[in-house]
Amino acid sequence: MLQREAWTISRAGSLDRLERRAEILDPPGPGEARVRVHAIGLNFADVFACLGLYSATPRGAFVPGLECAGVIEALGPPAEMGAGGTAASPRFSVGDRVMALTRFGSYATALNVRTAYLHRVPEGWDFAQAAAWPVTALTAWYGLSHLARVQAGDCVLVQSAAGGVGLAALGLLDAIGAHVVATVGHEDKRAFLVRELELSPAAVLVREPRRFGVQLDRALESAGRRGFDVVFDAVAGPCFRPAFDRLRPEGRYVLFGAADFMPHRSRPGYVRLAWKYLRRPRLDPLAMIAQNRSVMAFNLIWLWDEAARLPEVIAQTGLLVPAPHVGRQFDFVDAPAAMRFLQSGDSIGKVVLVVRDEPA
Repeated sequence: MLQREAWTISRAGSLDRLERRAEILDPPGPGEARVRVHAIGLNFADVFACLGLYSATPRGAFVPGLECAGVIEALGPPAEMGAGGTAASPRFSVGDRVMALTRFGSYATALNVRTAYLHRVPEGWDFAQAAAWPVTALTAWYGLSHLARVQAGDCVLVQSAAGGVGLAALGLLDAIGAHVVATVGHEDKRAFLVRELELSPAAVLVREPRRFGVQLDRALESAGRRGFDVVFDAVAGPCFRPAFDRLRPEGRYVLFGAADFMPHRSRPGYVRLAWKYLRRPRLDPLAMIAQNRSVMAFNLIWLWDEAARLPEVIAQTGLLVPAPHVGRQFDFVDAPAAMRFLQSGDSIGKVVLVVRDEPA
């Protein structure tokens, strides 16, 4: 057994309930590896889960976190034989540098992970980049390649394009050969995309909810397009309808989040959320038939129950998405501050926790 530190929330509902605790980690079980964590990727789902606003939030106390990177310290016994009568040969060894997907639990200095959810860190990547990769890359791949089936030449609107998933989406779309219109919430993020990714200034919009339709029309006119083939959106809110209305026939709207509902305090603020919920976008399915448009929505958490698909998905994504941009790093002991920074909406790329010291 090993002593570790972990950030635990006693029950969802407030970020103020996060506590750093020392606890005992059992040896890895069959088919598991014990990973000494060096970096942890933060996601909006972590904040929503701690606030009790995420559909997959565990009941009672839990450790947040969906991804991390580190070094394998120990391997458990082989897993039970599968339906074919043979057990898979071990893919990993002690000392391997790996990134991990976790169904919560990664805000810790060490953890046990099923080897089906591990992937080796690519050459040249540091642990912060590795920890920032799994969730964003899988989200971009699943939404754009698997659901929307984006093809070369398609015109794609990417909302919140300077975030972790947004940058992964831009990398994937560049590899596919799609034309992109990107939206962001602040001018500094627009400047980043124009400067670092060399996007056309006319193709990067700072969202103005009351003028969003006009902004989209100008971007489409500049691109010589009559509408979007795909909208990739994690914002929703008042910008949803103008983007949906500018889908061309056969257009696909892929929704995978609702950042517009993100509270900016330690507690949810249910009155404000209820007002936003009552004003949420509503579509008429019969009108969608006539318009020949579709909306597809997904929550990546269910892929954790589809482990057999992950190696192929990760391999495909790894070929198409470049190393992630880590915009801000926080020490592991500053996890609450890191979550509040992510909550603020000021981040560019990924926010990462770095474990710099051995656990107490």
